[in-house]
Amino acid sequence: MRPDIRRPGHVDAAWLTAVLQHAGVDAVVASFQAANVGTGQIGDSVRFRLTYERSAEGAPASLVGKFPSANEDSRRTGVMLGNYVREVNFYRHLAGKALVQTPRCWFTDCDDATGEFVLMMEDLSPAEQGDQLKGVTLDQARLVMVQAGRLHASHWGDDGLDDLPWVSGSKAAPSSPVQPDLVAGLWQGFKLRYGDRLKPHWVEVGEVLSSRWSAFGEMHDGPRCLTHNDFRPDNMMFGTAAGGHPVTVLDWQSFAYGAGATDVAYFLAGALSPEIRRAAEPELLGLYHRTLTELGVTGYSPEDLRRHYGQGAFLLFLTAFFAAMVVEQTARGDEMFLQMIGGASDHIRDHDALAALAALS
Repeated sequence: MRPDIRRPGHVDAAWLTAVLQHAGVDAVVASFQAANVGTGQIGDSVRFRLTYERSAEGAPASLVGKFPSANEDSRRTGVMLGNYVREVNFYRHLAGKALVQTPRCWFTDCDDATGEFVLMMEDLSPAEQGDQLKGVTLDQARLVMVQAGRLHASHWGDDGLDDLPWVSGSKAAPSSPVQPDLVAGLWQGFKLRYGDRLKPHWVEVGEVLSSRWSAFGEMHDGPRCLTHNDFRPDNMMFGTAAGGHPVTVLDWQSFAYGAGATDVAYFLAGALSPEIRRAAEPELLGLYHRTLTELGVTGYSPEDLRRHYGQGAFLLFLTAFFAAMVVEQTARGDEMFLQMIGGASDHIRDHDALAALAALS
């Protein structure tokens, strides 16, 4: 029997049994323990530790489920932006071909009309979630650059993505609710809320980006590919001495047909200190470019990569102030969004990207 869509509070042993049996594991769950995990802003994640009445080969000790946010503002944002429908469709149609390490999906479904969804995934522990505020080591950054190259190479120049309405940035996608007036208004609200914590060069970036939002959408002039679009440590699990995949990429709510170098800049600007990023950029960009080449990407020069990478941190800046104003406000969220704003601004200044955007009409 196919499981229905339900929130965590309505999950029971019979439903978990249906999830497993729908996936081909003939086990029966007797009971379970549930606990919240992760730091998601738009979705809530819960770990279910399972006790079996009847186990079976391949029956997992636990599952992790993702559900709409219990916070109504955050839930409405997820529905408005199409995040829930998009993530379900990623696991249904693209995850198996994307070459990037993702969790096994045991079951997923979505009601397109209401945005209600459920996503039951492999529990990746003892791997541990990354932390945007702590950043990553250079070894972890190298692992992520390889995963970025694999993801982007998987659908490099694949215009078939343009035919899919649930792929952000595709030709078939409906008009984005993120319009210039909305962007400008959220930026002004962000300035009011955090004004005394914003550095002058951060404000300068925000003023230019929010006033040239339409032009920013036309800024990329290179090939497109499958991109994550929220490519940061909080959306990754890193292996530990106790085990786990070296790195697994989560949270496919924002993926798009866009510029691969944007994911690279988004991650490096947000996950490394400016000093470490500046020193490591040549090596890390080289590793990413080699991965693309080894997987068959041709005609994309290191010079083009550096130019597109230089423009890539604008999305990190936008995501930070946009999300800060449309999801539930928390102390950790405040620190994280300001850290993202600062890292993006330093990256933009280092690569003289603001002048290029300001010159666009």
